[in-house]
Amino acid sequence: MVRSFRVLAATDRGLVREGNEDAGLVSPRLIAVADGMGGHAAGEVASHIAITSLSSLGVVLDDTAIDEESREDLLLNICYSIDQEIVDRTSENPALNGMGTTLTSLHLTDRTVELLHIGDSRAYRWNGKRLSQLSIDHTVMQELIDQGRLTPDEVHNHPQRSLLTQALMGDSGIDPVLVCLDAASGEKFLLCSDGLTSVLSDHEIEQIIKKSSEQDLLADLIAATKDKGAPDNITLIWAEIVDEDLTYHELLGAALE
Repeated sequence: MVRSFRVLAATDRGLVREGNEDAGLVSPRLIAVADGMGGHAAGEVASHIAITSLSSLGVVLDDTAIDEESREDLLLNICYSIDQEIVDRTSENPALNGMGTTLTSLHLTDRTVELLHIGDSRAYRWNGKRLSQLSIDHTVMQELIDQGRLTPDEVHNHPQRSLLTQALMGDSGIDPVLVCLDAASGEKFLLCSDGLTSVLSDHEIEQIIKKSSEQDLLADLIAATKDKGAPDNITLIWAEIVDEDLTYHELLGAALE
């Protein structure tokens, strides 16, 4: 029996943005969130490039003939391919200049999950009691936390909390993170764009997970974000590792709605 993700996914424009620049990918063993930037049309293009490129790896990543090192190389290299495609698309259409996207994904193997991350979309693990952040934000605020100059509580309401130090923007100055984590069947994960985490604290998210039924969870998280103004797009993927083979289903951009 092949391990798979059992997934719930949702996206919402929020209360301020005119469009939705987020995109997401859901498949049996590969899930991802991308948060586009650079204006409504350009952000949508960048996040779509990231999700479409990553999706194209799905079958290859699950090929049993691929060893672990080769698979990791493929995952890391897709970020450089996305970065180059952004360069190419911007050259073809200067109106897209400045577009970029985050990318946070989990790939499931028979024993582990592989976290690929660049930007400030987040990956969390839920152990039934506590929410643990797996990704580390590529932001100026996170660097200040690492240096001991700010505390996490001070960052949450800081006006520059979303200023990125890394993103897929076609500037070639990227250093994507790939981490391999042990993961057992039954474990649950949350992927989300910063439209959620810039509004709700980890503690608030944790309390909603505890109180909500699984079926209502994503709607409850979006509602709580909207109660606080929802200034950005919100994209959420809730995934549980299960011992069953699910039908492939891919969601791009607004198709998550």
